[in-house]
Amino acid sequence: MCNFGRAASVVRLLKSSLMVEKMDFSGSGQAPANRPIRVLVAKVGLDGHDRGAKVIASSLRDAGMEVIYTGLRQTPEMVVNAALQEDVDAIGISILSGAHMTVFPKIIQLMKEKNMHDVLLTGGGIIPEDDMKTLHQMGVGKLFAPGTNTGEITTYIMDWVRKNRNF
Repeated sequence: MCNFGRAASVVRLLKSSLMVEKMDFSGSGQAPANRPIRVLVAKVGLDGHDRGAKVIASSLRDAGMEVIYTGLRQTPEMVVNAALQEDVDAIGISILSGAHMTVFPKIIQLMKEKNMHDVLLTGGGIIPEDDMKTLHQMGVGKLFAPGTNTGEITTYIMDWVRKNRNF
């Protein structure tokens, strides 16, 4: 694992019951078949409220996904570099600070620069409905408000990966 400087703790949460099933990765440069869906969960910026991110990370892990939790105070560059290095299927950003209109566009820009067109960028937190629509038009996936059922988030990620990861 690479050291990304400050707040470099990367915790890997694993459970192997739900695998990406019968998907052909041959010739695609992606991971071998029958591996768990990989999701990177991150807190970007100075927002120190990570309880929700940890709940989501645990829920995704319990659903069988491989979760890389980067911890607090990540930069968009740190998130995208970690996602690229870990070959994730999805990036989930938890944001409660009100910086969503800065953070998500920056991450989308960096993902485009690194040709990560088949990686889902999703997230949740305190994000007004109009901002959710604007971010979706920029290429951000579904955004979830506080109190969303974790099963809904899990199902969304699983469905998106199956439809969009070119397996």
